[in-house]
Amino acid sequence: MLPRIQNLITVLPWQDWAALALFVFGWIGYALFANRRARVERTLLSSTNHYRRLWMLQVTHRDQRIVDAAITQNLASSPSFWASTTILVIGGLLAVLGTTEKASEFVRDLPFAASTSLLVLDIKLIALLSVFVYAFFRFTWSMRVYSFGAILVGAAPTVDVFDQGGANRQEFGDRAGKLMGMAAESFADGLRAYYMSFAVIAWLVSPVAFALGTLAVLWILYRREFRSDVLAILRP
Repeated sequence: MLPRIQNLITVLPWQDWAALALFVFGWIGYALFANRRARVERTLLSSTNHYRRLWMLQVTHRDQRIVDAAITQNLASSPSFWASTTILVIGGLLAVLGTTEKASEFVRDLPFAASTSLLVLDIKLIALLSVFVYAFFRFTWSMRVYSFGAILVGAAPTVDVFDQGGANRQEFGDRAGKLMGMAAESFADGLRAYYMSFAVIAWLVSPVAFALGTLAVLWILYRREFRSDVLAILRP
């Protein structure tokens, strides 16, 4: 078993392992950083979650909730579209894995691309495939959570029940808003995976391009989630 692991380690040069480690730990580290930072600072997600809670609180003040159902359906259509697109991407990558020799010829024609073996190219394609598989699971989970939110909106008590104290408006708004926020968070994770996939594509050129691409994508994500003009408008 140990010799097999050693052989697997020696398949990739240390530069590739270093760039891959930067990608994995950078992605995980940024996700943890964003989640913790959102507790003390307004981000795009936490700011929109604030308005989701206000939206669910407004649901308790109206009996006709056709507009709320339409908004929920509209929100669920975005992860549905991206999940369908991701399936096509995964199918394309699986097709490329079946024709690695032709893909290798294409990669060699890229400017500044490092020459690699077919096995190394397979590893890079599998890494890229893994990113899109993760994105697919996050998008489909977002779809399901939005459907749960639609059920919660449909099951909301009438205005009279809330007015008479039979149900707590604040409790319903917090619970339903949190559920919608979880759906949005899952959708954001899927989009973040798409961003990170561009860094993996840079790996086809060289490990240096992979590392620089990872840092560039993380910087773009940080700017958009913490320092964007949109956030300045949305921040309560």
